Amino acid sequence: MIASERPITQSEGDAQIMKRKWLIAVPTALTLLTGAGAAYAMNVSGTTAETIKYTNNGKPVTPSSPAVNMDGHLYFPLRALSEATGKYVDWDEFRSSVALTDKPELTGKYKLTEPPLAEGIKMGIGSSLVHLPGDPDNVFYTTADRGPNGEIEVDGKKVRTFPLADYTPSIYKIEIQDGGINILERFPLKVNGTDPVTGKAEITGLPNIKGRDEVPYDVNGEKELAYDPYGLDIEGIAYNPQDDTFWISDEYGPSIVHVKRDGTLIERIVPQGWAAQVEAPLVPVREKLPAVYNKLRQNRGAEAVGITPDGNSMFVAMQSPLRNPGKEADNSRQLRIIKFDLATLEPVAEFAYVAEDANQFDGLDQEDIVISDLVAVNENTLLIDERDKNAGDEAQLKRIYAVDLSNATNILDKYDDDKLAGKTLEQMSVQDLQANGILPPAKRTVVDLVDFRFPYEKIEGLSLVGGDTIVIVNDNDFGVGSTSPENGTELWTFKLPYGME
Repeated sequence: MIASERPITQSEGDAQIMKRKWLIAVPTALTLLTGAGAAYAMNVSGTTAETIKYTNNGKPVTPSSPAVNMDGHLYFPLRALSEATGKYVDWDEFRSSVALTDKPELTGKYKLTEPPLAEGIKMGIGSSLVHLPGDPDNVFYTTADRGPNGEIEVDGKKVRTFPLADYTPSIYKIEIQDGGINILERFPLKVNGTDPVTGKAEITGLPNIKGRDEVPYDVNGEKELAYDPYGLDIEGIAYNPQDDTFWISDEYGPSIVHVKRDGTLIERIVPQGWAAQVEAPLVPVREKLPAVYNKLRQNRGAEAVGITPDGNSMFVAMQSPLRNPGKEADNSRQLRIIKFDLATLEPVAEFAYVAEDANQFDGLDQEDIVISDLVAVNENTLLIDERDKNAGDEAQLKRIYAVDLSNATNILDKYDDDKLAGKTLEQMSVQDLQANGILPPAKRTVVDLVDFRFPYEKIEGLSLVGGDTIVIVNDNDFGVGSTSPENGTELWTFKLPYGME
């Protein structure tokens, strides 16, 4: 038996009739003055139609038929759904705004087919990507990370293994052509002197500090390996045109390392208090990162770095939330992006990037959503690679966002502890951010790689060429644990129907 419903009052009936009439009778949808169509039907509570702002491909626009508020819910005209072909839509709950963005065209797929480094270990690149001004459009620089590594269980405990302990982290110059990725040059990272582990100039990818970093073991997980004070786990690369050098981001410190074009380490930016824990006289250390960055989660450090085209500013993003105050912050949505003045190496701003809410996806925890790379388009615009932990058909979040910093709140040195707001940044909810007047960067989708069915998990390299071509590449983790005969590294290119500069 079906229970009878509560009778509808006359006023409720009139409201429902009015709502149905409006949904049917709206003659025009959310037609923009630019001539572009709108996004999709949306129901947003607690917002009035008058406060909604709209952008199309990042430019402000005005709808001829705005959203309508009924019974505390905001409705967008239904015809907008059909007019939205070819558009991404993003709702910003902090700004009450709708961003509409034209979808890109996939223009190229390229595969790496290099021979393996050893049995069961494939050649690896793709943990970063950068295109240099003046280079051909098909030439890039990239890196692999710290080298082949894995986790195995020994006596009931998981340990970090390094099958090729003498692996040298390197910068690679690559070319894409005829469906392939060709390695043109390799620049091993090195110190101006002798590395204490290798006995030569080249460094390793081993951790830096005993008792702080992961404990490194041999391939069988039986012998503890040496720590390398100059070892790096490279995750990002950026180019400074002012002095023709690279900066690379490292997960260990976390740190950002200044590097000559030939791979020689120049200097290293680290958190306050880091230098006293290690002897590394061959590479000058600058304790410019706030001390709170010492609270990184292991293997989730400085994942991305980007430099503005004029070489004035550098942006660095953490892969995951800091453990601030502790491990319970792993499921925070706030990921830190810090900005440096490259002339002084001083931090000048920090922003609370809010990752997508894992609750909107199936089977994802918040800690599964990370930042994997960035591009600094200009002082106020970044491209951010945000992704989940899944691959292929299991992937739900693999997006490149255009991120607007122009009116985001500078939180530098403000929420590293709970003195100002009663909570650290990582402890805050969206409501806490709003209550404290913290405005995160605005974000809009420019490429959704789930729609394009990108086959791999770790999209870790991102570049912008000519202002209208997005380039992405994945890190294959050296194929550790893979049973595929292919290398598993692919670089894809996308043409945007608009420019970014």
